[in-house]
Amino acid sequence: MPDLPGSPNTPKRELPLELRMFLFFTITLLAFLVTQYFFKPAPAIKSAAPAITSKNAAAQVVKPVDTTVAQGASAEVAASPTAAQAETLYTIDTDVFHVVATNKGAFVKSWVLKKYRDSDGRPLDLVNSAAGGLPGPLAIDFSDRKTTIDDPNAVLFVATPTADKLGISFEYSDGKTTVRKSIQFGQKSYLCDVRSEVVMNGTPVSHVLTWRGGFGDETVRNAGASQHTVHYDATTSKLVKKNAKDAKNGPLQETGNFTFAGLEDNFFAAVAIPSVSANNVEARTYDDPLTIKGEDKPQPFVGGGVSTGAENQFSLFVGPKDIDLLRKVSPKLEQLVDWGFFGVIAKPLFLCLNWVNDHWTNNFGWAIIVVTAIINILLLPFKLTSLRSARKMQKIAPEIKAINDKYKGISMRDPKAADKNTEMMALYKVHGVNPVGGCLPLLIQLPFFYAFYRVLSIATELRGSSWLWVNDLSRPESLAIHLLPIILIATQFLMQKMTPAAGVDPSQQKMMQFMPLIFGSMFYYAPAGLVLYWLTGNVVGVLQQMLINRFMPLPTPSAPQIPAKAPVSKAPARAPVNRSGKR
Repeated sequence: MPDLPGSPNTPKRELPLELRMFLFFTITLLAFLVTQYFFKPAPAIKSAAPAITSKNAAAQVVKPVDTTVAQGASAEVAASPTAAQAETLYTIDTDVFHVVATNKGAFVKSWVLKKYRDSDGRPLDLVNSAAGGLPGPLAIDFSDRKTTIDDPNAVLFVATPTADKLGISFEYSDGKTTVRKSIQFGQKSYLCDVRSEVVMNGTPVSHVLTWRGGFGDETVRNAGASQHTVHYDATTSKLVKKNAKDAKNGPLQETGNFTFAGLEDNFFAAVAIPSVSANNVEARTYDDPLTIKGEDKPQPFVGGGVSTGAENQFSLFVGPKDIDLLRKVSPKLEQLVDWGFFGVIAKPLFLCLNWVNDHWTNNFGWAIIVVTAIINILLLPFKLTSLRSARKMQKIAPEIKAINDKYKGISMRDPKAADKNTEMMALYKVHGVNPVGGCLPLLIQLPFFYAFYRVLSIATELRGSSWLWVNDLSRPESLAIHLLPIILIATQFLMQKMTPAAGVDPSQQKMMQFMPLIFGSMFYYAPAGLVLYWLTGNVVGVLQQMLINRFMPLPTPSAPQIPAKAPVSKAPARAPVNRSGKR
């Protein structure tokens, strides 16, 4: 990648930037005038009915262009100059997209998903508004190859909309290098067909179609961290993800037998699906530092690029990472939904939530409550096992207290602390008590906790789902005071008070009193659906504990066996000594 002016690698003895810019524009202007003198523009072709709405109907066309990329264009050695006179914006509307394209650079400026909203409630535009200095989706990058066009993303292409108003083709030529691009949408589909080719002096030139400056919902917190380039390597059957930091030293290029390649965030993806014959796909990762609104320093955002060779030809999926939708497009696309480390729990959990929502509740909030209640009922045997261990601890509580009193005031570093632990373990062994039995329900819940968090983080179906006063279960509550975490703290205190805690060191008991507050602060900014899951578990736990306390009364504590104190050895009385030293 060429060094930018003013970069550390730029030689010191160079013309000043202002002078170089003046010479550049002067030479460009002279070249334009000479071109216009020798190559007279052909009269513009009048269309009976414009296929796509244009914001600038006064744009003039120099040469008509076909609606698709010509297959045999690589045979041409020379081409007539083809360029438009002014920039024109074109809009394409389908049932799912609102796309705005420009003929200046022949790329997309805005790509809105009609059925989705961003975190601020506005129509979701997948193109980052902070990336204004970068070319938009489907821009061309052949910076590692030389052509007679310095910047293909700044020239004015001739644009020809298709008759069905769902596609558009672009063409530009300086007489030596010809660039063609086309994109065709479906009325109800998240798929579109993309083609592009670059031919210089009759020779095809390999190039990359890019999407720079991030992707997805830019309004979410720390948006750049959730965005990656992604490709599925068919050779290793592995999904590969890269972030902006992987390209901090320059664009990262990877080539292989990729089933798909593109960009993603937590809930959406834009991936190219090459034809079966494309066995040598190039995937690029860019590091694009951008200063977003409300920030003083630029943040790293990922950019991506895809190439299938001298002629790009692929289907482009742009839309939500909905499992059913992805599976219909291509079975391999389902790999885009990453269930994480506990995927063996997270995926079945999502399927259960989805089924309960579709067949019972018609609301994901109530589905979370129902599924959580079922999980806690299924885990009841483990809780009873833990309770039996706790009951045994209560029965020997006086003996435990006696040992604690015996070693009262001893620090953990004191050698006598080991003696205390030895006596405790001997007492547990005699009465068949498992000291960690009370932790079993919590340990079992942790995988489900992570699974719920993962589902709420990546399941598009739950994104934007509301419940009572909660606007979006996948995000923290929007109220000034988050109510669910406060209710969670209250239920945590109640459950802690009802649950026996015999055998716990007094210092540990004091610390445990603050656990509900710690839980509340941890959950305060967590997704509302995750708080609802834990809160539901607390409520079910309180009800279970009430029934257990009623039908399983507390055992009668055993009599404390106070250990005998060691006899104090007394020295034999010594006879009084007189002043002379004789007894």
